[in-house]
This record gives sequence, structure tokens and C-alpha cells, in this order.
Amino acid sequence: MAFLLSNIKRKVSALSFSTTVRCFSFYVSSKPLEESIPDARFLKHSTPEPRLVDHTSFLLFPKVRLSTLPNGIRVVTQSAPACSLHMASIGVWIDAGSRFETPGTNGTAHFLEHMIFKGTRRRTSQSLEEEIENLGARLNAYTSREQTTFFADVQSKDIAVAIDVLADILQNSRFPEHAIKRERGVILREMEEVQGQMEEVIFDYLHAAAFYKHPLGDTILGPEENIQAISRVDLQKYISSHYAGPRMVVSAAGAIKHDEVVNLVHRLFTKFSRDPTTADELVREKPATFSACEVRVDNDTMPLAHVAVALKGAAWTDADSIPLMVIQTLLGSWNKTAGVGNCSGSELARRISTEGLAESMMAFNTNYRDTGLFGVYCTTTPDCLNGLSCVVMQEIRRLAYQVSEVEVIRAKNQLKSCLLLHIDGSTAFAENNGRQMLTYGRVVPFPELFARIDAVDAPTVKDIAGKFILNQDVAIAAMGPVQGLPERSWFQSQVRDEQS
Repeated sequence: MAFLLSNIKRKVSALSFSTTVRCFSFYVSSKPLEESIPDARFLKHSTPEPRLVDHTSFLLFPKVRLSTLPNGIRVVTQSAPACSLHMASIGVWIDAGSRFETPGTNGTAHFLEHMIFKGTRRRTSQSLEEEIENLGARLNAYTSREQTTFFADVQSKDIAVAIDVLADILQNSRFPEHAIKRERGVILREMEEVQGQMEEVIFDYLHAAAFYKHPLGDTILGPEENIQAISRVDLQKYISSHYAGPRMVVSAAGAIKHDEVVNLVHRLFTKFSRDPTTADELVREKPATFSACEVRVDNDTMPLAHVAVALKGAAWTDADSIPLMVIQTLLGSWNKTAGVGNCSGSELARRISTEGLAESMMAFNTNYRDTGLFGVYCTTTPDCLNGLSCVVMQEIRRLAYQVSEVEVIRAKNQLKSCLLLHIDGSTAFAENNGRQMLTYGRVVPFPELFARIDAVDAPTVKDIAGKFILNQDVAIAAMGPVQGLPERSWFQSQVRDEQS
């Protein structure tokens, strides 16, 4: 599930246009929706009756093995799927991201991701790059709001070298001043590039609106003033504070041997703190609170308006997270260039396509340790903003009152297919297992996951939709020519329970 949802890797600079943030809560009455007629076409490969199905026969993946070292590091491995008999992937997943930073140090986690490849006591930046290239390997990293990851894809015979490289850069990086100065410029240019990626920008604005004045609402790159001020001391302090054994998972998959990986990690990963403080404890000290806010950036020079509407979602381990995944799939996604719209199984996509209301639409569902975000993101022309807003909110609210078993079966089948399509090699297996160890404390077997999805039926969807939609706060992020977008109070009125 982690690979589907996300920990979204958002990277964006400070607001570049006139930005308004407003917080309030406001309700008015709304009219009931007309019930839609279920479409029998989507029963072609299924049944309208919920069934308990045993998927074990075609979900028998290689066994996951787990060992915990004395310093708290967990090592999880999964041997090769058939397509990866000669390749291996290994990485270090760390319970450390931008939400664990303070306002004055926001951006340190991402800055550290850049600096970790700039040389150690044993390897210069150039020799590290040459070593990886000579192996025909790939070494990479990314930072999200709750996790940081460093991983390598190598031929199976080079797994020991990959582990040695990861151990070296994570424990012995030197952070030379000239490299820090150079990376400031690299990150500032990256911020400029990200400003042109509207989806990245709008989701950063959405986090700022949904988690106002909380670290989850900060960008991953941090503001420019922080990037200019981050020092070697800040980088070293972040490592000593957050790169602790109990908050780290080494995950390997492909043509590997569990005992060999465990022995190498035990021998090489020796300098990390054994501080038992967990990420959950840090989150409980500063829990995220969903805020009813909006961020609007008016920019008439943009051809399209970008709008995201969000409600509070579920945490990773919340029992309601699976039904919300189904709800996300029910709402679906659509793009004008794809050529599929009025034939889509998503009622929202069909309506948007038929009425010509948008250029694209995407439902999203993002989980964090103590909260989540779910909703719909759309791009459209300025003249369609009002009509699009009406259709989106009608379809979101409809799920709490009227949804057919036909729709739910289709969404469950699509969700299961999507999950399986993401497991396509050793890299995907290693990433899935590493993330799940951090978020769930274990790797959830696919038969169990599919059984939980199959247990969701139409009444469950309506119950969960009622719980997370009706009378709940709404956050809005909008950018572009958005003068015609209804006020946030109007969006709030659309989730008012018509029976209250």
C-alpha cells in the first residue's frame, strides 16, 4: 500500500505569487442528490454479490524474512521474483523526514540527501560515482515528509559492495564546506524547476492549507532562507538525532541471501545511535491537526486553473484506511487526452467527460502516521470552475448516501490490479517491504491485504464516507486563473449532512 499512496515526495519553494491563507469553518444547508443508476456493464467479469475469495493461489510471492540486530536495525529480505534472478536491490529506509524538522531547520533532511553522496573518509565524490558506474549499478535517494531512503540496484554478485557503499555514506560522510556551498545552488535551481511542476506545487499548497502551522504543512525543500543558512553542524545534528538504529530498516530483494545480508549489515552498520525513541513517540509529542484553510494563488497568465479539494483522511494503521483506498478508486482518475471518459467506470469521470468540465481529474489518498489527506485534484479552464466544483462535490458527498455494489466491486478489482502492477521487480519489492516495515512494523502479505479489500462492500463505503466526509472540514488549494472558483465556505456547505 505504501507504494500506491504515499508518502508524496513534494518539493517546492516558497509561494511565488500573492498568496492568501484563511482559516474558518462554515456550514449551510444543501439539497439532496439524485440517485444514479448502476451500470450493469461493469459486472461482466464479476458478481453483484460480495464474496470471500481466497487469493492465495496466485499471490504466493517469495517468503519475507526479518532479523533485528542488537543496535535496533531491522533487516528484511525477499528472494528473487522470476524476473530478477540476476539483480538485487538494497536500501536503507529511515523514519526521518521533513515533519521531524523545526521551522528554523526545515529543508535539512532534503539537503542531507544531496550531501550524502559528496564524499566520505574512504571515497571522494568522484571515486564514489566511478565505482557505482563501473559496477553498472544505480545509487539514488529521496526524501518525503516522514521518510528518507537511500538505495542501490546492482547485479547480485555486487550486493556486498552496495551494502558497503550505503554503510560508508551514511556513517562517514564528510560534508566539505565547498560541497555545501555548491549544493545550495543546486537545490535553489531545483526549487525553480519544481515551480513549473504544477501538480507538485498544488499539493504543497494543499499541505500548507490542511496542516496550517504544522511541520506536515512545510515543503520538503524548505524556504530559501533556510537553504542559505544550513551548515555542516545542522546536517550532523540531524543524523545524530534521527538516524538511529531502531528507526532504520535495511530492505533487500532479488537474488540475495538473507543470512549474507544480515551478516554484512551487522558488520558494517555499527556507528548509529541506539536511541530507542520511535517516530511514533515524536509524532505524539506534536500531532498533526487538520485545519479548515485555503491557499489561493491568483495568476491570470496561466492557461489552466489547478484546484485540489481535500478532507482529513486516515493514518497508515487506521482500520478505515482500506475503505478509503477503495473510495479513492471509486472516484477514479481521468485525462482528456486519454480518450476514455463517458465509458469510464467512475461516475465522476463520466460526468466530467460528458459535460466537458475539465482537462484532467485525479482522486488522491495520502496516509501519514497520525492522519491523512484524501480528495480530488483537477485542472480546468476558468469558465468551468463553478460547474466542475459542483460535480466534484456532488460525487464526493454521494458516496455517503448512495453507492452500488456494482461500483464497489469494480473499484476493488481495479485497486487490487493496481497494487499488483506496482510489484514488478526487485526494486519494487525492496521499496514495498522497507516502507511497510516503517509504517506497519511488518510486511503485510498480499492475501491478507486482498482479503481486507474484499471485505469492503457498499454499506462499508457509505459508513466510511459518512464518517470522513459529512460535516467534516474542507481544505482548498488553488492556483492559476481561479477568480471564478467558489469560496471555501461553499465547498464546506456541500459536505453538510442533509439529514442533520
